Amino acid sequence: MKHETTVKVRFCETDGLGHVNNTSYFIYLEEARVNFFEEIGYSMNTDDWRFILASTKCDFIGQAYFNQKLSITTEVSKIGTKSFHLSHSIVDKETGNLVARGEAIIVYYNFDLQKSIALPFELREVLEKQDTFI
Repeated sequence: MKHETTVKVRFCETDGLGHVNNTSYFIYLEEARVNFFEEIGYSMNTDDWRFILASTKCDFIGQAYFNQKLSITTEVSKIGTKSFHLSHSIVDKETGNLVARGEAIIVYYNFDLQKSIALPFELREVLEKQDTFI
């Protein structure tokens, strides 16, 4: 199951060349991850937050511009014992052209103990139900 987030490029996210600055793509990917967590039933309440971003990357394929609508799809691509991987695609909502691809590794983390811990059964079950392994 793909989770979709739509963003409209704001002027402040562009650079002197008129296209979206490379740092803005990471903001889009973060927004997509937040929406993904909410869609699978995890609130963004930081009092009991259990996730930490261990790694993220973005490959820039095309360009995006001010006022353009972008669609970010998020899929579970791998599940480990203490972490899982998400894959993202950013496309122009109007043309369907690929703009960028991203990846993120999310670790299940105990902030009190300051260490990673095993994914709970309930979370693993939800992630497996996404049925989107690439």
